[in-house]
Parts: sequence; structure tokens; C-alpha cells
Amino acid sequence: MRQYMEVKNQYSDAIVLFRMGDFYETFSEDAKITARILGIVLTKRSNGAAADVPLAGFPY
Repeated sequence: MRQYMEVKNQYSDAIVLFRMGDFYETFSEDAKITARILGIVLTKRSNGAAADVPLAGFPY
């Protein structure tokens, strides 16, 4: 999540997609927006000791 936040801080007006294996994933508010626009499932990922983080992903 640290790497995502670094990129998101640089491009705060864009939806940031991370390629994770065969998927593109997006997190937090970007995930909520992506899931709504694309009509895909919004899920969550554990962020260690912190709360779960919203996640939306789709195949590469």
C-alpha cells in the first residue's frame, strides 16, 4: 500500500491501476469509483494492522 499511496499522491486526480500478476488492481476511493463505473465487484484486502482497504480488479 505504501507504493500505491506514493503514486496516488503524485497523481491525485487520476485513478491509479497497479498490475498484480494477471490483473490490474485499484484501491481505496479509486476502487469504489472503478467498481461503480465498470460494474465489477468491490472487495477488500487486508492492510496489515490497519483496517481493510477497498479493492477492485480486472484481468490484464
